[in-house]
Amino acid sequence: MVAGSPVLNQSGPPEFVFRAFTTVPEFQALLFLLFLLLYLMILCGNTAIVWAVCTHSSLRTPMYFFLSNLSFLEICYTSVVVPLMLSNIWGFQKPIPLAGCGAQMFFFVTLGSTDCFLLAVMAYDRYVAICHPLHYTLIMTQKLCIQMVAGALGLALFLSLQLTSLIFTLPFCGHLREINHFLCDVPPVLRLACADIRVHQAVLYVVGILVLTVPFLLICVSYAFITSAILRIRSGEGRRRAFSTCSSHLTVVLLQYGCCSLVYLRPRSSTSEDEDRQIALVYTFVTPLLNPLIYTLRNKDVKDALRHAIISKAASDTN
Repeated sequence: MVAGSPVLNQSGPPEFVFRAFTTVPEFQALLFLLFLLLYLMILCGNTAIVWAVCTHSSLRTPMYFFLSNLSFLEICYTSVVVPLMLSNIWGFQKPIPLAGCGAQMFFFVTLGSTDCFLLAVMAYDRYVAICHPLHYTLIMTQKLCIQMVAGALGLALFLSLQLTSLIFTLPFCGHLREINHFLCDVPPVLRLACADIRVHQAVLYVVGILVLTVPFLLICVSYAFITSAILRIRSGEGRRRAFSTCSSHLTVVLLQYGCCSLVYLRPRSSTSEDEDRQIALVYTFVTPLLNPLIYTLRNKDVKDALRHAIISKAASDTN
């Protein structure tokens, strides 16, 4: 049990408590402020992208439609984890009931999986734009874009529901169990089960392959065609702009898929709970923060839209 956690009656359904990052008050305050600042930056940056795409007609294209959906996912994704994490860092280690842990896992896996599928959809969008520019508007219709986003969400919901419901049929020995993590993620919760989890581990690998490996391979195939098409562009400026657009997406892809694969696809014998928690910080904070930074700092259209919005807002306030 974590120092400072409440002494509870050992009857009733299981509850979980997250292991503290540190018990030193000064470090707790520092971590709280750091994670709070990162969270606020994630919210502001991704909200700015959603707002810019929704309010500026020049950004109403498939690429920015997918980008705004990705930003909205990042907001929801971090909000499922960070507020509870901050409350546990700042004060008393509050137990989370079995149902609450299951709900957090379900939404975390659903949103994270949708994120991975959407990155693959965005790679397909770049493939069509660069390899078939004359047919881009005919292929990437508004209906198809909506269907692909809905399909990504629907598949993620299905896989997450199956995985979460399977895990929470397991017995958890004792009343209060400590999770060596800052959220109810699949691997640390599985470690607390007092039953044979080989089947559950196999299901986790299958879901991991469907969510991580398959989309990543599709992204690699898309970028193989994209690279070939870019190298055939005669204009040096044209090649530079095409590579610049794709490199932003690739940066997010490599970080997201790389970190998630280390947590979910490594053999259980080679995994470390402390390492998993550290890696999880990357895809909980760094990737959602990189998304608005990369796409705003390196994208002229988004920067122009935000600049125009700020100038218009300032002008309206002075009138």
